[in-house]
Amino acid sequence: MTILLIPGAGGEAWIWHRVEAELVAMGHDAISVDLPADVEAAGIEEYAEFALSAVSSRREPLVVGHSLGSFTAALVCLQIPTTALVFVNGMIPLPGETPGEWWEATGQAEAKVANDRRDGRDPDADFDPMDIFFHDVPADITLDAGGHNSLQSNGPFASPWALPTWPDIPTHVIVGRDDRFFPAEFQTRISKDRLGTTPEFLDGGHLLPLSRPVELATLLDSHLPL
Repeated sequence: MTILLIPGAGGEAWIWHRVEAELVAMGHDAISVDLPADVEAAGIEEYAEFALSAVSSRREPLVVGHSLGSFTAALVCLQIPTTALVFVNGMIPLPGETPGEWWEATGQAEAKVANDRRDGRDPDADFDPMDIFFHDVPADITLDAGGHNSLQSNGPFASPWALPTWPDIPTHVIVGRDDRFFPAEFQTRISKDRLGTTPEFLDGGHLLPLSRPVELATLLDSHLPL
């Protein structure tokens, strides 16, 4: 089976390299894609073009979007036949909602502050990617990530593009129990409100593809048709 792995902010396929290796070892055709995240003029439509180019003529892939990659993944599923759609700590969109509107519409900032206070972190502290994203990623992978820190342009957030309609395919949500950016309680609410779906949970934070590759690959494999 083909599995298309779409990265979040920064757009580097590297985020998926550990999961990709596990899926290939299972016998799957796993494809991770680089997106033009550093190009200010590029938005979700352009990201989807790159993803579609990567999957080429392969038939009915399972499409997986991480974080911001959820918008791209949903659009891909509107443009080609796909097996299913999976969000991993995803920005689950509503039809008509742009990536720029998503933050306020979902109440992400308030949810993060409440989670920080509940866990004893200072919600007013300076934004520290190491503390927010890499707190559970192995040290050697965190060190390697220093060479894969592409900046995310404002393109998707400034664009007026919005998902026109929801793809009519099975949709699954995977949540990291210790995600400090999109807290699990917040993601559960969004998943239930927007999809009517109860998420599946893995131990780990926002970067599950780096911190829990075996567990994540196994869960993705479970959503493939027999």
